Amino acid sequence: MKITIAEFAEIANERLPFASLMGLQLDHIGTDHVLMRAVYRDEFLRPGGTIAGPVMMGLADAAMYALVLSRIGPVELAVTTSLNINFLRKPAPGDVLARAAGLKFGKRLVIGEISLYSESNPDGLVAHATATYSIPPSSTPDS
Repeated sequence: MKITIAEFAEIANERLPFASLMGLQLDHIGTDHVLMRAVYRDEFLRPGGTIAGPVMMGLADAAMYALVLSRIGPVELAVTTSLNINFLRKPAPGDVLARAAGLKFGKRLVIGEISLYSESNPDGLVAHATATYSIPPSSTPDS
């Protein structure tokens, strides 16, 4: 593992201002998966009393970024090239968790999937996302 939870938190505080606005918190980091949460706030709700889609999309992207950094270290220019999300059910008000896992770690691209669920119902997915990250040429993930 090339980065710790504390190192990711420092990067997020310094370079990802949306992470603190969204209350993102990294609970686990490993080279095979990460677990991140959006700590619930009333501002996350949209009409109908459910968590807004942009909150879940931001959480999915940040979790994928943490996964990529777990493999290549603190490389700022690793960037999202695609993010596709399917909303499966309305999450109840509360923390939303994202588990990001890698599907393919290549020299220039990392492809992963992110499962999102409510803390109150860890067995029921609320959304599923896939993402691709571009890796700068000077950084190569461990194979």
